[in-house]
This record gives sequence, C-alpha cells and structure tokens, in this order.
Amino acid sequence: MLTLKAAGLLDVDAGEIVRPGIVRVEGDRIVAVGGADNSAPAGGSADEGEIIDLGDSILLPGLMDMEVNLLMGGRGENPGLSQVQDDPPTRVLRAVGNARRTLRAGFTTVRNLGLFVKTGGYLLDVALGKAIDAGWIDGPRVVPAGHAITPTGGHLDPTMFAAFMPGVLELTVEEGIANGVDEIRKAVRYQIKHGAQLIKVCCSGGVMSMTGEAGAQHYSDEELVAIVDEAHRRGLRVAAHTHGAEAVKHAVAAGIDCIEHGFLMDDEAIKMLVDNDRFLVTTRRLAEAMDVSKAPKELRDKAAEMFPKARTSIKAAYEAGVKIAVGTDAPAIPHGKNADELVTLVDWGMPAAAVLRAATVVAADLINRPDLGRIAEGYLADIIAVPGDPLLDISITKDVNFVMKGGKVFRNDQANKN
Repeated sequence: MLTLKAAGLLDVDAGEIVRPGIVRVEGDRIVAVGGADNSAPAGGSADEGEIIDLGDSILLPGLMDMEVNLLMGGRGENPGLSQVQDDPPTRVLRAVGNARRTLRAGFTTVRNLGLFVKTGGYLLDVALGKAIDAGWIDGPRVVPAGHAITPTGGHLDPTMFAAFMPGVLELTVEEGIANGVDEIRKAVRYQIKHGAQLIKVCCSGGVMSMTGEAGAQHYSDEELVAIVDEAHRRGLRVAAHTHGAEAVKHAVAAGIDCIEHGFLMDDEAIKMLVDNDRFLVTTRRLAEAMDVSKAPKELRDKAAEMFPKARTSIKAAYEAGVKIAVGTDAPAIPHGKNADELVTLVDWGMPAAAVLRAATVVAADLINRPDLGRIAEGYLADIIAVPGDPLLDISITKDVNFVMKGGKVFRNDQANKN
C-alpha cells in the first residue's frame, strides 16, 4: 500500500488541476483518488501504508510518446556510419540508455515505430520490451512494430539514406523490404509472428529521402490495402509514415489507422482523418530542432520548404477535430527530450490541456489501452510529478521530478534531497 501526496493532480478529461493531489496505489493499480490533505483518499481507509510526500508538485498521468526508435540514436552513435558499424547487440545495448532516459523524462509508454536497420531478422524492439517488462532494465512500456514495411528505395529503406551502391547492406523481406502484394503479406506476417504489436508502413517520402519528393506516395493502393488486410485480420493497427496530402488520402482510403507526421496535409486530407476517425501523430518538434546542416543541399532545400508547413497543418488538424497523439520521432530530437514536443505544440497554437490529452488519453486510445492515461481508480499506476502547473506553463513537463510506472517508483528527486 502506497499513498502519494502532492499539491494537486491533473484531471485530463476536465482539463483542470484538482487540489490537493492524493492517490493511493496497491500493487500496480490506482485504488483511490482524492480526499482532504490530511485524510485517506476517497474510498480508502485511514491506513495509508507508505507515504510519499511530493510537496508542491503536481501529479500527472505518465506521458506517452507514440513515435520513437529507441534502437537508434543515443550516446556513442556515429550517425553517418552506424548502419555499417553497429551490430544488433550494440544497438540493443545503446537502447538501454535511451530507454532509461525516456522513462526518467516522464514518458512511461512508447511505440517503437519500426526498425529500419540490418538485424538478421531479429525484432530488437520486441526483445527490448521483454527485458523492460521482466525488470532487467529500466524503461518505458514498449509497444513494438518490429521492422517497418517499405518498398525498395522507399523512405524507410536504410540503404537509401546513405545512397549506398547496389549490394551494400541489402535487407530481406523479413527485415521489411517488400515489393508487391505477396512479399508485403509475408513481411507483415513475419513481424506479427515474432511479436510486433502494430505494423509500421512507409506510405510517402520524407525530408531525408534521397529518392524523390517528400510527399510522393511510395506504395500503390493495392499494396497498402494488403498491409491493412493482414494487420487488421490479426487485430493489429497500422501506422504510416506519410507527409504528402495525396498520400494521406490514399492511406486513409486503404484503412490505415494512424498517420505519422502529415506535414503537408491539406483541408481535404484533414477532413478525411476526421470523417474516418483516424489518428495523427504529431512529431512537430523536429521541424524546429532536427539538424540538417550536414545533409546534402537537396535535402536541406526540402526541409526548408516542408518544415514551415508543419506548423499550419497541425493547427488546422487540431481545429478540425482530428484525434491527435503526441510523438517525437526520437532520435530526430534527442531521447529524453520528449517533452520538447509538448512545448512546441503549445507554441504552435494547441491549448496545453489538449496537448496533455494528446500525450495521455488519446495516446492510450491509439494503442488500445483503456487502463492508461488517467489518474483514476482502477487504472495502472503510471504517475509522474512536475514542480508546477503544466496548464499554465507546459514547459514544466521538461522538469519531471518523480516517475512511477506500474506502481514502481523509478525516480524521486525529493527522496534524494532528503
């Protein structure tokens, strides 16, 4: 039995701070919330068990990042050479640090959205998630996509990024390089067989694509439908890397559940997302923070044209009522700096309460986890604390001082002071 006491807690549905913030946790669940400052929580007994007093802090549900790649980026990586230097064990070991930084930043659940590296067919994100769940290492709850499904030369084909000559680091169908309906079905089935909990697909180009425009559609409609068919029959959702307006429309028409990025969406594409009840994952911070200074000139030109459009499209999507979930595309921004995405979204016109919902309850809906995203009785005890009111200053989410995931405390700066 454990009782958390703080100055207040966030009611994400009402968009307000409830004072004081008192929560009782038993095992991995929240069993009671509320009550007067010096009494047991409503519905609880006077026996509070262990008490953690977080003083003037505000309690929030654990935040969620719906687009990361923990197996890429991080300390010690040479981005220009990692594709040919880092073997799978090295990537997993580096991911341990990335996972720990992400959790300590207050992000208790993430989607690892698609390996696009040479692994010999191993699903490294599945293995990482198992190690975290087993308690071997500290990290967020991981919803793994396995290998991203992409056509030869598509945006998520890693040999395309470095413009390798033919035959260098070619990936297999099992590693996500799939052309035509038959290969696509095999690639999707392989990811599901080995533990993927959703499917990631490359639907359009991107800023770093060496081959073609950022918005160009990479898979045919027939191929997109095959991906969705395989995933949906097995109960998995499909997320699509998609920038171009036309590619978004084709993705939605094919049944894809979630659009990643969508920087170049127009009003018609946004309306299709709303009418079809689909999700949009933001990744807007990278439009300000991604370093493309060392990229080839054609990629820098592409970024200069596309990044400003990210600002207007996310505001239009919010105002139209699109279901928006927070994602960073880390390491496009550094692992552990995930809250920078929340700050950018508020700076670009979304209310702080809406952004916090995008990082909690909407994200929980996207991954089909109705027991996450709220501080409420019966929910998993994923609770963080920040030293102020994030509704008044969203940047306070960058200063997390307490992290609990599934009832276990992983960070408590107050205890360290004592």
